[in-house]
Amino acid sequence: MQLKLGQYSVALGENLEGTLTVSSNEDFDATEVRCEISCVERAVVIRQEYDPQLRRMLPRQVQESSVLFAAKPVLSGPLHLANGETRDFPLSINIPAGGRATLQGMDRSVTWSIKGVVAVDGRPDVTSSVAGLQVVQPSAQPVIKEKEVVRQVVMIPCKYCGMLMDQLVTVCPNCGAKRTG
Repeated sequence: MQLKLGQYSVALGENLEGTLTVSSNEDFDATEVRCEISCVERAVVIRQEYDPQLRRMLPRQVQESSVLFAAKPVLSGPLHLANGETRDFPLSINIPAGGRATLQGMDRSVTWSIKGVVAVDGRPDVTSSVAGLQVVQPSAQPVIKEKEVVRQVVMIPCKYCGMLMDQLVTVCPNCGAKRTG
């Protein structure tokens, strides 16, 4: 079994595209063909644990993990595979927009992985090798700003007090006289 992905880097909210190729060396009936994709976060945390020898709580550094996302999309239902037969199963899996991007830090990591699975009743599932994915933040869309209209202010003197005022005003801001002309 071989899992071929179009690309091993995908943005949050986009679809992961690829093909799962299954080749058979014997006749058998499969209950389903699926992929298993997961996102796991691992973090190093400080926990207070009781030490029975010292009879007190002590801080201990431990690693915790949490599954942030897991899915098992089915590519095919029950089917019969004959000896020497090869079949391709296209896959398109949406990476949730609200998911977490891949991260590798000193005390925290977020990893994405995917594998192909052929389930057979009465036998262990046959799996492909596990492929790691690089999940990134979506690129920002360019922001298009409207052109700013620059207005040129022309100043004219007031006929009565001589103070300069904007040519568009109808009353002098200094003396209150109505502009004429």
